[in-house]
Amino acid sequence: MSVEAETNSPSHAASHTSSHASSHGGFAERAHVALNDKPLRANFRRAMDGLMVKRAAQFPDAADLQALRSLGAAIKERALARLPNLLEQLEARCAENGIKVHWAETTEEANRIVLGIFQDHGVKTVVKGKSMVSEEMHLNAFLGKHGIEAIESDLGEYIIQLAGEMPSHIVMPCIHKNKGQIGALFAKHIEGQGYTEDVDELTAAARKVLRDRFAQADAGISGVNFAVAETGTLVLVENEGNGRLSTTLPPLHVAVMGIEKLVETLDDIPPLLALLPRSATGQPITTYVNMITSPRRDGEKDGPREVHLVLLDNGRTRVYADLELRETLRCIRCGACMNHCPVYARVGGHTYDAVYPGPIGKILTPQIAGLDVAGDLPHASSLCNACVEVCPVKIPIADILVRLRREAVRPSPSKAGSGAVKGGGGGWTLSEASAWMGWKWLHANPTLYRLGTRVLALAGNLIPASLPPLKAWTTVRAKPKFAAKTLHQLARERGYDDV
Repeated sequence: MSVEAETNSPSHAASHTSSHASSHGGFAERAHVALNDKPLRANFRRAMDGLMVKRAAQFPDAADLQALRSLGAAIKERALARLPNLLEQLEARCAENGIKVHWAETTEEANRIVLGIFQDHGVKTVVKGKSMVSEEMHLNAFLGKHGIEAIESDLGEYIIQLAGEMPSHIVMPCIHKNKGQIGALFAKHIEGQGYTEDVDELTAAARKVLRDRFAQADAGISGVNFAVAETGTLVLVENEGNGRLSTTLPPLHVAVMGIEKLVETLDDIPPLLALLPRSATGQPITTYVNMITSPRRDGEKDGPREVHLVLLDNGRTRVYADLELRETLRCIRCGACMNHCPVYARVGGHTYDAVYPGPIGKILTPQIAGLDVAGDLPHASSLCNACVEVCPVKIPIADILVRLRREAVRPSPSKAGSGAVKGGGGGWTLSEASAWMGWKWLHANPTLYRLGTRVLALAGNLIPASLPPLKAWTTVRAKPKFAAKTLHQLARERGYDDV
């Protein structure tokens, strides 16, 4: 049983798919739906608690943990500082090793590249290892439209593929489902499979289907956890062996990767491997660490005859151009920020209606999709800093959230999209801008300030809570009560006439 499946055991399973949440307006509306789903809240909380305990057990020495986090952050920071040169070095080393490299500026271009490779080789069936970049590309649906069937080989991804859902977690995509729901899915979609809630039987049923697909597939697709510029090596970490089978049995292997997944040397890999599984699932190491440096060579008995690497930008270059926002690209996709986030634990991943949920999604999605599209996500945070405290590469998520909130309202509408962040200014409104301008004038002019506070003291409590200025506030809070006397009046009554 995989780590994902273990997390979905009875004590860690959510009993609600929450897939309907994405159909309810923005984040606030979807969150309202999730917050009223008691089973979802209880089970996500239990799952997150278990993951937090496991992670803490893997880092008993606080000083060692901080030293390792600093090292991981430095490795990624050094790679990002030299990213353009390292990408060129990676391409050159891959070419020397026999791996064909393709560059894609957008997800549409990346999809076309993958489709072209498959069409050139007459591919009809594909097995996929776990890949968040392929989710970003919506690759399965794209290939399906062109007559190519792609089946997920990761157990969690396979389950949500049967359910027609997006992952609710970047490491454990079906953490929101229980064994009863999985049993029903398998009985519906797997020929000859009866309903059962026995975890071993469910795993065996999935294994039987997927083993046949591995043997019959024309090609395999994988993501990339790390790419080594020094050697042209693609590093994949996993727990189930499906990733290894997806990249070994089919004659053709296509790896898709965001351009930020780069490190400089092989010496950079061990510290990151010491951080990734322990931060993600509380394991000292993953079951499989795969290093792919070339296609099958003469005399070798396994491996694909051809390997292609698709490097995807999709807005990452724009993120990279800003020194503060660039720190977003340090992410190693461990999911620790989600596991410790009080917001994510209560509403689940589908509430974000994005490929990347949780704290990392709140800063990555608005930068890729645009603040005009996902500008509500940076506000889906209490800024409690829990994500910052556990991030293995020390991404200042809270600082970036504040920056994105500021970018959303900074430019005027005529300049929307011209700022550092795509869609900047998408949240700007004349009413809010006017309100803040009035606040500025009021607090800059003592006479206006005294007049304003006097009016509020006399008439402020008469303002109905249903009016627009108070309606949004009072839907979830008590109506503010204005004091009958101002601070200046109270001070004078006590003899402080010079205030």
